Amino acid sequence: MATHGIHGNLLEVTVVGCNKLKDTEWISRQDPYVCVEYGSNRSRTRTCTDGGKNPTFQEKFVYTLIEGLRELNVDVWNSNTLKHDDFIGNGKVQLAKALSQGFDDSTWPLKSSHGRHAGEVRLIIHYSNANKPAGSHGPSASSHVAHQAFYSAPPPHPSVSYPPPATAAPYPPVGGYPAPSPYPSYPPNTGAYPPSAYPPQATPYAQPYPQGYPPNPAYPPQPYGSQHPPGPPYPGTYPPPY
Repeated sequence: MATHGIHGNLLEVTVVGCNKLKDTEWISRQDPYVCVEYGSNRSRTRTCTDGGKNPTFQEKFVYTLIEGLRELNVDVWNSNTLKHDDFIGNGKVQLAKALSQGFDDSTWPLKSSHGRHAGEVRLIIHYSNANKPAGSHGPSASSHVAHQAFYSAPPPHPSVSYPPPATAAPYPPVGGYPAPSPYPSYPPNTGAYPPSAYPPQATPYAQPYPQGYPPNPAYPPQPYGSQHPPGPPYPGTYPPPY
């Protein structure tokens, strides 16, 4: 299918990783990184420390397409600290499938500087402006929606009515009914002594008398001077001698 009018559109390239790379280290594990070049745009992944022969990157780059340029250049290097980086291999990635179908997930071979096989690099390329023909196997928005609809949540089961649970009798409010006491009830203590069960007894000195002692009922009162009758006159002269 023709891919006219790609100039200025965006192309997404994701560097997934490498497989079975040529080992440039003798003692330690190598630290690979990948460089992707499209026209004058050059991108570099992070260094996969101790990645060895099978490093992983999962880094995405975006390029502006140029009409007539339908391939990428990929270089793989080993990062060194004390000397120059070691070249592992390079390869070319064709964009025909990605531009026509909108998606390409492929593994591309790498060649060393001597033309020998130096491993593989895996790229995922996505082009959103591709005109995919009917029956294309590339992912599309409609297929993505259908995929989501196929795995959507199942419909809920029909509701089954159950009898309402028995409602327990409500408890009385707190403080509404005092709790019964196992001890006999007594009147509240007001600080005063309770009244005596016996009637008050009369005291002998409850009523004072106006004068003297109380009259003796056996001896009624007599007038003054009548208690002792006068005796006979004293014989002799007056005044009587002492």
